[in-house]
Amino acid sequence: MTSTSTQVSTAPAQAQAIQPVRGMNDMVPADAAAWQRLESIARELFTAYAYQEIRVPIVEHTGLFKRSIGEFTDIVQKEMFTFDDPSGDSLTLRPEGTAGIVRAMISNGLLHNQRHRVWLAGPMFRHEKPQRGRFRQFHQLDVEAFGYAGPDIDAELIMLSSRLLKAVGVDRVELNLNSLGTPGSRREYREKLVAHFSAHKSKLDPDSLRRLEGNPLRILDSKNPDLQDIIATAPVLTDYLDEESRAHFSGLCRHLDAVGIKYVLNPRLVRGLDYYSHTVFEWVTTELGSQGAVCSGGRYDGLVTQLGGEPTPAIGWALGQERIVELLRVQGVNAAANAPDIYFVIAGQSAEAEGLRLSEKLRDSVPGIRIETNCGGGSFKSQMKRADKSGAAYALILGDTETERRIVGLKSLRVEQPQVEISWDVLATELRNRLNKA
Repeated sequence: MTSTSTQVSTAPAQAQAIQPVRGMNDMVPADAAAWQRLESIARELFTAYAYQEIRVPIVEHTGLFKRSIGEFTDIVQKEMFTFDDPSGDSLTLRPEGTAGIVRAMISNGLLHNQRHRVWLAGPMFRHEKPQRGRFRQFHQLDVEAFGYAGPDIDAELIMLSSRLLKAVGVDRVELNLNSLGTPGSRREYREKLVAHFSAHKSKLDPDSLRRLEGNPLRILDSKNPDLQDIIATAPVLTDYLDEESRAHFSGLCRHLDAVGIKYVLNPRLVRGLDYYSHTVFEWVTTELGSQGAVCSGGRYDGLVTQLGGEPTPAIGWALGQERIVELLRVQGVNAAANAPDIYFVIAGQSAEAEGLRLSEKLRDSVPGIRIETNCGGGSFKSQMKRADKSGAAYALILGDTETERRIVGLKSLRVEQPQVEISWDVLATELRNRLNKA
C-alpha cells in the first residue's frame, strides 16, 4: 500500500495593497515639477508685492468654520471632515484658508491698529464627490490683506492674481466681477430675493428650499437646469447697492481699467461663503468642465468682528493648485521642465569615490546646478541610457582611466557635438559657461 502526502505551502500570502482614501491623491515625482514651478513663481510674486508668508494649523475648532463660513452653506452642512478628539472637543480639517488666517491674526494680536499683507499655501479638505479638478484633499494658495478699506487694495489683489496666472502660462481665462454691497444694502435685496423664490417654491429643488430659509443668495449659484429660468428673472443685486457700495465698486473698476485688466460684470456672482461683502471676483475657464473657477476671492470686512476681533477691513483670494496644474496640461503648457543639467556616469571602483566627490565640489562651485549622479552601478551602456532618459543636457563620464588622468568626458545629450575631455581643475568654470550659471 502506497501512502501519499500533500505538501502545504508555508510561503506567506501576498498582502492586499492598501489604496489611497477616495479623493485624496498622491503627487508622484513625474508631476512634481509643475507644482514646484507654480509654487516657486507664486513665492517670488508674493514677495515682489510685499506679502509675507503665514502658516496655520490644518485642524481648527469646528465652531470657527460654523461662525465664519455660515451654518447654511453646503460646506458646513455636508462637506466638512469633523471629529471629536479624545477630550471631547469637536475639531475640523480646514475646508478653506481664510477663516484660519483670520483666527491666527486675532490670536496673535496682529490686527490692532496694524495693516498686514499675508499669504498661505497648503492642503484643504472637503467631503464632496471627487471629479476633475475637485478632490477631497486639495491645495490652495491664499492671499489676504488686512486693514485696507479702499478699492485700491481690491485692485492690487486682482492685479497680483492676473500676473500670477500669466507668469505660470495660463491662457484663456476670464475675470468675472460683482459687488455684494454692504450688509445693510444686502438685507433689502435678500427680502426681494426671498419673495421672488417663494413665489416659485413648488418648483425649487431640496437644496434651494434649504437655502431659501438660510442663504437665498446661494440659490443664484444653482446648476440645476430646471431652475435657470427662475434664476434668470430674479432681482439683480446691483440694483440695490447703496452709495457707499457703488462708489467702492466704481473705484475698483477704474483701477482695473487703468492697467488694462479686462473683466465681465456678472451680477449673479455671489461666491459660496457667507462672509463676503462688497467686491467678489472669479477667474474662470471653460476648459475644465463644470469646475470652471480657478481663482476666487472677495472682500470680507465683517469677518474679523464676527470671529471676536476688532472691526478690520479685509480682502483675499484663493487659487486652486490642482486646477491650475490641470489647466496647464489641457492648454499644452510644458510646466514640467525640471530635468537635471548633468547626469554623472561613473564606472569603476576608484571612479565611484572620485565621482561623488566631484559632484559635491560642482554643487559648491556652480550656483544652481542640478546634477543626477549615477548610483547603484550598471554598465556604461545602461548608464548612458539613464542619462538620456533623465532629460539632462550633458553627461559627465568618469571611469578609472579618466580618474588616473584627472579628467572627465563631457558629452552633449541634446545637441550633436563631439565629446570632449575636461580637466578637473577647470570643470566648474567650463560648466558655468556652458550652462549660463552665474
